[in-house]
Amino acid sequence: MDNTQSIILIIISVVTGMVLSGVFTWLIIPILKRLHTGQNIREEGPESHKAKSGTPTMGGIAFIVATIVTCIAIGLIFGEISTSLMLTLVAFILFALLGFLDDYLKVMKKQNLGLRAWQKFVIQIAIGVFIAVYHSSTSDLGTMVFIPGANVLWDFGILYVPFATFVIVAMANSVNLTDGLDGLASGVTALVAFFFAAVGAMFYFNDMGIFFAALAGGCLGFLIFNKNPAKVFMGDTGSLALGGGIAVAAIVMNMELLLPIFGLIYVLEVLSVIIQVISFKTTGKRVFKMSPLHHHFELSGMSEKQVVNMFWISTFVFCSIGFLLIFW
Repeated sequence: MDNTQSIILIIISVVTGMVLSGVFTWLIIPILKRLHTGQNIREEGPESHKAKSGTPTMGGIAFIVATIVTCIAIGLIFGEISTSLMLTLVAFILFALLGFLDDYLKVMKKQNLGLRAWQKFVIQIAIGVFIAVYHSSTSDLGTMVFIPGANVLWDFGILYVPFATFVIVAMANSVNLTDGLDGLASGVTALVAFFFAAVGAMFYFNDMGIFFAALAGGCLGFLIFNKNPAKVFMGDTGSLALGGGIAVAAIVMNMELLLPIFGLIYVLEVLSVIIQVISFKTTGKRVFKMSPLHHHFELSGMSEKQVVNMFWISTFVFCSIGFLLIFW
């Protein structure tokens, strides 16, 4: 399959994922309302967010199912079902189930904390280690990692498993932190996934191109209902699946180091939390008005829509830079 055919495959996957996600989200919203899955808004959050209380959450189920159905259907039709694609979908589902359990405990069982942080980390690390060990032992490239800019493969050797595990856990949690404004995580991830799909097409990772394209379409279909004012939230079900799925798919392509470039917004969000915590614990002072970073801009006078648009545009710029680095 040449590049032109790969690009056509990506377009079909994006459109299919978007249509299915839009339909599934439309169908699931009334169901979530009947199940009383209203989002609880944290008291220490921005005052303007209090009006969001009661908006149904766990809507990520819609784009998760849409992505899986698209990948399997398109993969079967075009003969692109592979072990790598199935491994990615398994990881995607496992992170979705972890997020669903957390949401279920918080929303349905009214346990405000849901799963403990250490419980989530242990499960995420277990998934990460499994993926890293399996991939490094079965992939033709083994423990090699693509270095953007230099455009060479570097062998991480025995450091590969802890490195890949860290990438998976870090991505899952950074996307989770980014999911704090209407349409923010879904819009940013749609762009990141689309650019990764383009990379997949250019380097003949057609199976991963299908996954990323289906995921981009899934996010776009969900965004129709998730944009401000949001009619539904993705919940941890969606955000953990997005982060884990993107990380594993990038690892399968041995392009983990593109993640902090394409997904620089995710990195800045999690860094803002780390800096805020360290600063407050050591000096008693806060660097940001509130963390994660999107709340800082809100409290600095920007509207929610302005912050989201700024982060979308920034993500497009970061992805474009990362894409250009590959062909430097």
